[in-house]
Amino acid sequence: MNADRVGLGLAALGRPAYITSGRSSDLGTGRSVDDLRERTHAVLDAAYAAGVRYLDAARSYGRAEEFLAGWLAAHPEIDDVEVGSKWGYRYVGEWRLDADVHERKEHSVRAFHEQRAATAATLGDRLGIYYVHSVTPESAALTDPALHRALADLRRTGVRVGASTSGPHQAEVVRRVLDITVDGTPLFTAVQCTWNLLEPSVGPALADAAAAGTLVVVKEAVANGRLAPGGGDAAPAVKAVTAAAEQLGVPVDQLAIAAALAQPWAWRVLSGAVTVEQVRSNVAAARHQLPVDVLQDLLADAEDADDYWAARARRTWA
Repeated sequence: MNADRVGLGLAALGRPAYITSGRSSDLGTGRSVDDLRERTHAVLDAAYAAGVRYLDAARSYGRAEEFLAGWLAAHPEIDDVEVGSKWGYRYVGEWRLDADVHERKEHSVRAFHEQRAATAATLGDRLGIYYVHSVTPESAALTDPALHRALADLRRTGVRVGASTSGPHQAEVVRRVLDITVDGTPLFTAVQCTWNLLEPSVGPALADAAAAGTLVVVKEAVANGRLAPGGGDAAPAVKAVTAAAEQLGVPVDQLAIAAALAQPWAWRVLSGAVTVEQVRSNVAAARHQLPVDVLQDLLADAEDADDYWAARARRTWA
């Protein structure tokens, strides 16, 4: 497996609070804008040196687009990375850990044009994929013809149009996304979905997406830190993954990411690292070939999708 199949997502780096485990130990009190800009650049340096060539941001990831754009500007020699970002959520956390609301969702035509302009002003022509952020079955992104036309106009500029998904109905959303056409051409040609050893239910739909020529990006492969060293999760499925990692002699994060890389439909698997050490470990997962029987046993022990997403919704922003 190649290291360039691992990408870097900036959800946990671009803002002071997020739902991943271990942020107190990983970030400490260094969460000012300057602190996180410096940290983001250091992790990007390490990721690129390790072979990462896909970088992923979003309008709602605080200043992630800004941090990424600054790093790219500081490295004009780097011309071989693919950049993705997302619109559809706004960051409203005001750089506070204790904000009542950290992001707000809106999949309207107006929101698209506003956020597209902001992304263009920040990332310019480096943007390669622009996703509708967190599409769920009730999202207007699935049914609004005016929005579809606006996205098709973006597609004509050379930017690939994608959709990210979340929630227990990801498979339904992926299949509906694949059916949307504008002027006889598929509108969405990239999807970004949560798939991991605890919640693999979207897998068959992603296989169909890849077979149709759609780029598939896996997010949350370590389940927001539940499948990372020191995750501290006592759920049976987590214990099973941890035990398998110990038996194989690999860190649990590497096993989790290697499992995602083992899926033939996965184009890129995102690391959500916030430290140099984490991103190096995550990329090292590409060296591992998991025994088929171990992978099958772990997938058989996965959590119920509804239970998984209910637990995720209860996670604290910290």
